[in-house]
Amino acid sequence: MVVGGVGPAAAAVATTGALASSPYPYDLIVSAGIGGGFAAHAPLGAVVVSDAIIAADLGADTPDGYLAVEELGFGRSVHLPPPALTDRIAKALHEGGQRHVVAPVLTVSTVTGTAARTAELGARHPRAAAEAMEGFGVAEAAAAHGVPAVEIRAVSNTVGPRDRAAWRIGQAMDSLRYAVQLLSTTVFLEEL
Repeated sequence: MVVGGVGPAAAAVATTGALASSPYPYDLIVSAGIGGGFAAHAPLGAVVVSDAIIAADLGADTPDGYLAVEELGFGRSVHLPPPALTDRIAKALHEGGQRHVVAPVLTVSTVTGTAARTAELGARHPRAAAEAMEGFGVAEAAAAHGVPAVEIRAVSNTVGPRDRAAWRIGQAMDSLRYAVQLLSTTVFLEEL
């Protein structure tokens, strides 16, 4: 396990450091933690398994709207975990009774705190179920080393106006802990 800090840059640096310094090759990188859930897709305590890891604010604002980095010709803003892996994770969570959804997870550099920003992200990424701050950085580093990556987030709060009284960090940590326990005894022991 590597603790990488907050944000995509810190996560990318920590992941690259771990990949470069390990005497053994990695077969898989898992970015796991808690995050905000989009209310229409992921309720508090649910686990979101990424079928896409998206840098939701890596691009440019223009008078005609947001342009992703691909539209600017400068790189990529999406990593896709192997579908067979996300299927195996979802199956293990289902069999263990863990409430979950397979959907895109957005990486943002600034956590969403307004209804307007929630609506903007929802319009651009209608299937997104969660947002967090590290997944894309981890996925970029993994891709640079030729290693598949997946992001798993337990929902601690609803994406939107900040209401700390409604956060359920303990519940999300319990869900994440249980999900990792389920996966470590099934999915991650199997050959990729």
